[in-house]
Amino acid sequence: MLTISQELVDKIIAHAWADHPDEACGVVAGPAGSDRPERFVPMENAERSPTFYRFDSMEQFRVWREMDDRDEEPVVIYHSHTSTEAYPSRTDASYASEPNTHYVLVSTADPDDVQFRSYRIVDGVITEEDVEIVSL
Repeated sequence: MLTISQELVDKIIAHAWADHPDEACGVVAGPAGSDRPERFVPMENAERSPTFYRFDSMEQFRVWREMDDRDEEPVVIYHSHTSTEAYPSRTDASYASEPNTHYVLVSTADPDDVQFRSYRIVDGVITEEDVEIVSL
């Protein structure tokens, strides 16, 4: 189960809307080994595409090095789907390389029903998990 603050959920959704109609992407870092998402790190979609996202390799290198320096890890890797449901595509699953990470998808396809869902993706196997949104 992903436990995440309402503040972080709001930031992820706001980023999804800000980049719409392109997919938004980013990370929520947390203390290594804690499974606690704490630090919101929006990233640029290097593809600038409504159907695909990719972290810029130099930005990803910088963000991952910064997490290492702060003794953090990517607790959440998120991106948005702009015209489909919040479910990982085959491409999303094939690129999922962090087995302990929560993969969050936000769908902005229906402005009246924004979906926020979380998955574990290990060896291409997608498992949806419950999300508990807490106030801090």
